[in-house]
Amino acid sequence: MEFRAPLEDILFTLSALGADRLDHYDADLTREIGEHFGRFATDVLAPINAIGDAQGCRLENGRVRMPQGFKEAFDQLAADGWQGLTAPEDFGGQGQSHIMLGVTSEIFSGANHALQMVTGLVPGAIRTLLTFGTEDQKSAYIPKLIDGTMLATMCLTEPNAGSDLARIRTRAVRSGGAWKITGEKIFISGGDQDLTEDIFHLVLARTSDDGLKGLSLFIVTGRVSVTRIEEKMGLHASPTCQIVFDETMAELIGSEGQGLMAMFTMMNHARIDVALQGVAHAARAFDLANAYAHDRVQGQFNGSDARLIDHDDVRRMVDDIDALALMSRGIAHLAMIELERGDKPALIEFLTSMAKVFGSEAGIRAAETGMQVLGGYGYLTEYGLDQTYRDARITAIYEGANGIHTRTLATRGIKSGGAEAFGGLLQDLGAPQDAQERWAQAVDHVQRGSATHMAPYFYHVAAQVLVSVLSHHYEAQADTHPDPDRIRRVARHFRIHADAEATKGIFIMNALCA
Repeated sequence: MEFRAPLEDILFTLSALGADRLDHYDADLTREIGEHFGRFATDVLAPINAIGDAQGCRLENGRVRMPQGFKEAFDQLAADGWQGLTAPEDFGGQGQSHIMLGVTSEIFSGANHALQMVTGLVPGAIRTLLTFGTEDQKSAYIPKLIDGTMLATMCLTEPNAGSDLARIRTRAVRSGGAWKITGEKIFISGGDQDLTEDIFHLVLARTSDDGLKGLSLFIVTGRVSVTRIEEKMGLHASPTCQIVFDETMAELIGSEGQGLMAMFTMMNHARIDVALQGVAHAARAFDLANAYAHDRVQGQFNGSDARLIDHDDVRRMVDDIDALALMSRGIAHLAMIELERGDKPALIEFLTSMAKVFGSEAGIRAAETGMQVLGGYGYLTEYGLDQTYRDARITAIYEGANGIHTRTLATRGIKSGGAEAFGGLLQDLGAPQDAQERWAQAVDHVQRGSATHMAPYFYHVAAQVLVSVLSHHYEAQADTHPDPDRIRRVARHFRIHADAEATKGIFIMNALCA
C-alpha cells in the first residue's frame, strides 16, 4: 500500500490544540509545506524504505555503505532545502518553527524511519551550535549542515556507560590550543555513512574525574574509525556504529565541565523526534489495518458478505490504532507548542518526557494490533507491518529508556514544578473536575510515598487524564476535520478507556500507599 502522509490529521490536531494562537504559526503555510514534503515522502522516501530494510548497511574496509537509492534520496532532500528548514536565514536556512519541523519529521519517519534517523539530528546540532558555539564554530559548521555537506551524530553511549553517563571513560586532553579525544563509543546512529562528504560528531568526553561535572562536549569532524555496525531487529538502513577515537583532534563547544547541559539541547530535540517517530508508526499502522479491514471479506451478516471492519472486535482494534495515533500526536503537539512559546521550561520538560513515552508505546502497540487485524497476513512481510513493528520497537529504548522518563516525571517533575505546571495546563485545556481531582490524587500519592516506586502509575494517570481531555477537544472540533464522524467516534471510544485507565492507576496508587 502506497505511503500517504496523514496531513489532514496533523493539521487538525495543531488547530484543535491552539497552534493558531502562536504568533508565528501560519496554517496555510504549514499546509503548503506539509503537502510539498508529503509528495516528496511518497515519491522518493517511501519507495526505498523496504529496500533499505532488506539490504541493510554494509561495513567495507572501515567505511559504511548505505542501501541502494539512499544517496540519491538524500541528495534531493538536501538540494530542496529540507535540512535547513528551521535553521536561521542568516546561515542559509529557512527560519521555520519547531511546529513546521514536527510536521515534516512525522511524515519523514512514517515514510522512511531509517533515513530520518540518519538525517534527523541536524536541527538539534544546529541548535546546540547556536546556543553554545563560538561565532567561528557557527560560521564553519552551520552552513555545511544546512546544505548537506555534513550530517550530525550524537556520541554519548559507551560499553559501560548507557543511561549512567557518570561512567563515561572517553577522555579529552589538551594539546596546545586544541584537544585530543581517546575512547570508544557504541550505538552511534549514522556514525559513518556515504551520503555526505563530512560528518559533524558531538562527543561527550571526560575532562576531569568529577563525575557528571567532569564531562565536556566536543566537536569532531571527518571520518573516525568504525570497528563494527550492529545487527539489529529493525532500522536496518540506519547504521548503528561502534567507533573509536585515538587521540582524535577535537574542539571544545561551550564551557569545560558543562558538556551535559550542552548535550541536553540536542537530546531534548531528539526526544520530541522519537515521540513523533512513534506517532508516525501508529499512523502508518492505522492506514494499513484500516484499508485491509475495509477490503477483506470475511463472514456474513443477514445473508450478505461482511467485511472485516463490520465485525465489532475488528472495529474496536482499528479504532484503538487510530486513537493511539491521534492521541500520541496530540501530546507531542502540545510539547511542540509549549516549546515554541518557550515561557514554561518546567512544563516543556514534563511534556517532552510524557510525549516520548506515550508516542513510543503508541507506535509499538499500534503496529502489534495492526498485525492482529490482518491475521496471518499481518505476520507476513507482504504488507509491511512487520517492519513497522521492528522499526518502532527501538523508540521505547533509545533517547532515554521509557522507565527513566517515567521516573523523571515522578521525581524531577515534582521538584522542578513540572507537575504543577501540568496541572495548570489541564485547567487551561478545560479539564473536567473529576480529571483534575485524579491528577491531584496522583501528585499527592507521589509526594507521600516512594516516587520511584509510584513512577509508572504516576505517568499512567498523567497520560490518561491528558488523553481524556484531548478527546474532549477533538470531539468538540470534529467538524473542522474532513471526516468528522471518524474523529467523534474515535474520541468517544478512547475517552471511555482513558477515564477507566486513569481510575485504575489511582486505585493501584491507593493500594501502594495503604
